[in-house]
Parts: sequence; C-alpha cells; structure tokens
Amino acid sequence: MTPLTTMLLTSLLVVLVTMTALWLLSLVLRNASIVDPFWGKGFILVTWLTLVSTPSAWSDVRSWLLATLVTVWGLRLSLYLLWRNSGHGEDRRYRAMREHHGPRFWWVSLLTVFWLQGVILWIVSLPIQTAVVAGPTHAVLVQSSGMPLSVLDLIGASVWLMGFLFESIGDFQMSRFQADPTNTGKVMDRGLWRFTRHPNYFGDFCIWWGFFLIADGAGAAWTIFSPLLMSFLLLRVSGVTLLEKTITTRRPDYADYQSRTSSFFPWPPRQPR
Repeated sequence: MTPLTTMLLTSLLVVLVTMTALWLLSLVLRNASIVDPFWGKGFILVTWLTLVSTPSAWSDVRSWLLATLVTVWGLRLSLYLLWRNSGHGEDRRYRAMREHHGPRFWWVSLLTVFWLQGVILWIVSLPIQTAVVAGPTHAVLVQSSGMPLSVLDLIGASVWLMGFLFESIGDFQMSRFQADPTNTGKVMDRGLWRFTRHPNYFGDFCIWWGFFLIADGAGAAWTIFSPLLMSFLLLRVSGVTLLEKTITTRRPDYADYQSRTSSFFPWPPRQPR
C-alpha cells in the first residue's frame, strides 16, 4: 500500500474507535448530544494524527498552516457547542430519535449518529489528510520560486478567514440575542443575520472550501468531492433544510424573515412589498 492509503486507513480506524468510545459514554450519560461538541475536535485529531505520522510533512509550511487553521476552527467550534449545550440535556433531535426507536436506540445511535458522523468526518477531512501526506513532494516546485506558499494557498487561507469570521461572529451575535429574555420567541434578524439566515452555516461552507483550495495546491484536487459533500449537507440535509423544517411552527414571524432574507449566501435584504 502507498503511504497515503496506509494513513487513510489508519485515520479511519482511529475515528471509528474514538466514536465507539464516545457512544459508550453516551449510553452511560443517556445523552447522544455529546457527539456534537466532538465534531470540531475530531478534525483536530485526524489532522494532527496525520501530521505526526508523516515525518516528511514536519518541514512543510502548508502542512503546518492546515494544522493551525484546523486547530483554531475546531477548538472554537467545540468549545462553543460545549458551552451552548451545557445544562440543556439531550438535544431535541436525539430525543425524538430516542422516542421513535425506543429500546433499539442504543444500537441505532451507534450506526446512524456516531459511526455515520465518524465516516462523514473522515471523508470531509480527506483534502487535509492528502495535503499533509502528499504535499511535501509538491512543495519543492513552489519553494523553487522562492515562496513557501502558492497563490492558491493564500486564496484558500483568505476564504477560510472569511468563513471563520462569519461563523464566529454569527454564533456570538446569536448567543447574545438568545441571552436576552425579551427576545424569547422572536426572530434574530440583526448583524450578519440580516444578510443571511444562516451566517454560521455559510461560514462553515467557506471554511471547507478554503481547506480544499489549500489542499489543491498540494495536488489534492481529486478530493473535491469532500467540500461538495459538506456543501450538500449544509444546504440540503443537516443544515438549512433540517433547521427550517419546523421553525415556522415555533416562530410564526420566521416566514416574514424568510421572505426578505437570503437563505444562505449573504445578500442585502429584500424590501417588503
């Protein structure tokens, strides 16, 4: 097997073992929500496992750039979700699953929550893993021009930064809005939320395309299906579609917010007719 294949199989095994351990803990706590704060830390685990296991990447600037960006993003997201979920018990999504499956939930949650998220995490992280393992062989071409990074790397880092700011500021603005008791039942339409109904999801979208652009500079263009998968999940599965499926029943004013605010990509709000 090639070094990349060996690394990918190793990281997949580590992810599945870690997710299984997390699942066992969720059974003890009777709370499947603990999988959410692990999402960001899971990417940190995979990235640093790949970097530590690839000695040729230790002197590669691009590999360290990716490791730094993944760590900053992953820690912020995990700590935020841990703080947001603290003291609230199990998320309503998992409670609904628990009620639906009844006694079967213990093994259904292993397959459809923990292992599924683990496999998705592994697939989405493929550009990063590939860039770290195969990147040093491409770095010689870039460094021969006297530059440690290419223009594509800088564009990718800029896209990542825009996404990080959207995600971080959006989460901060929403947390402040929800902390005010006078806003109970109201719709957040201020700050970044005035230009897109989901600035945090748009930020995540930019982050993964930023990672891909950096990885592309290391010859990982074939991993484009990873950011495409993440984009599909954010737009059609676990992101926008899932969140807005029942929100109008919980917040009647949301329909008006939908009529004037872009669903995903930031855009000036439409004027009411």
